[in-house]
Amino acid sequence: MKPEDFLPIRLGHQIPEKLRRDRLLTLPVMLAVVLGLIYRRIAGLAEASRVLWDEGLLWVKPMQVSRQALSKRLMDLPVRHFAAIFEQVIKQLQTQPSPPSSLVGWVELKQHFGAIWIADGSTLEALRRKLKILSGTGTLLAGRMMVIVELLTHRPVAIWHTEQSTANDKQWLAQLIERLPLGGLLVFDLGFFKFKWFDDFTNAKKYFLTRQREKTAYTVQNLLSASTHYRDEIILMGQHRSYPCHHPVRMISVLWGVNWYYYLTNVLDPTQISAQQVCDLYRRRWRIEDAFALTKRLLGLSYFWVGNCNGVQIQIYATWVFYALLNDLCADVAIALNQPLERISLEMIFRSLYHFNHFSQRTHSLDVISFLTDNFKRLGILKAERPRHRHRDLLSEAIWGIPQPLS
Repeated sequence: MKPEDFLPIRLGHQIPEKLRRDRLLTLPVMLAVVLGLIYRRIAGLAEASRVLWDEGLLWVKPMQVSRQALSKRLMDLPVRHFAAIFEQVIKQLQTQPSPPSSLVGWVELKQHFGAIWIADGSTLEALRRKLKILSGTGTLLAGRMMVIVELLTHRPVAIWHTEQSTANDKQWLAQLIERLPLGGLLVFDLGFFKFKWFDDFTNAKKYFLTRQREKTAYTVQNLLSASTHYRDEIILMGQHRSYPCHHPVRMISVLWGVNWYYYLTNVLDPTQISAQQVCDLYRRRWRIEDAFALTKRLLGLSYFWVGNCNGVQIQIYATWVFYALLNDLCADVAIALNQPLERISLEMIFRSLYHFNHFSQRTHSLDVISFLTDNFKRLGILKAERPRHRHRDLLSEAIWGIPQPLS
């Protein structure tokens, strides 16, 4: 099927306005519009209307559509269609090869766990107050989203949204544990700390990794290993009968510089995941914060096109679809350069697409991977290793260099 096949049939004036708009702005057309808004970094629907009229967007040829028509279509087009597109894209990308990783023993970890995911929530930015539907309402946030990304590939897995900007992330506990496959490992922060949820993971034969909360009462059941810089212990949390943690968990305590850090997991077997890998995995939890920053700052998710929930959700799904495709391009570049994915700058890959567009117009070449890898130094695609990262690696070597297992 060619892009031209998606073009709708123009209807006569005898058709009601809403029906004409729905037939003109079909799902393929609206998908091109929203992805074009993100890719071209178009400021709003008024400019999108002008670009669509003068140039067309992606696979859609030039067509005359007003800003009001685009706005109304975003408000009433069922968001479930974009949710389905997101799921199809993610399912397709899961078949792609994984890039190299700097994580210690990452190949073995992939074999031990059905999935290694990160979950976190993020509050969306304020909606535009100049929208008529928001006039006189004061500051109104666009809600809160919960996102899962793969820890090793940074690929998004699932998205949920609520209009309640002050919603607690714990409202998604059931969905998170249900979405995690059997034997999977979920990494999350202290915002999800809850004894019953920890027990639910163990009962479901699934795994978690998080930080230990300060002043949490616990008793040590077994000391697995230790050195001057770390301790690996099996503990039982919760001293009150009305609020216990029924299953034991594993606590890894690590001295980084002058501070001790404490991590919790229900993976009790050190041969399945070592204490060093626990710390390395949790340190990579910040990859989801990077994803939030990139989708909001670079891909425009901090600026919403319409003010109703349906339109906000469409923009969320479209943005994460674009992010997933861009991240997959980064993975291909990482494989071609034989570099860990962490060394590839997603932002510079995105900005390099502008240069590739001009290059392809001159040479008629569509091989974007070769263009990026041949010019990776000039384009700044490969991140420089910072001094603080080298210091962190030296500190990590000092901590894990000579462990002292206990009998």
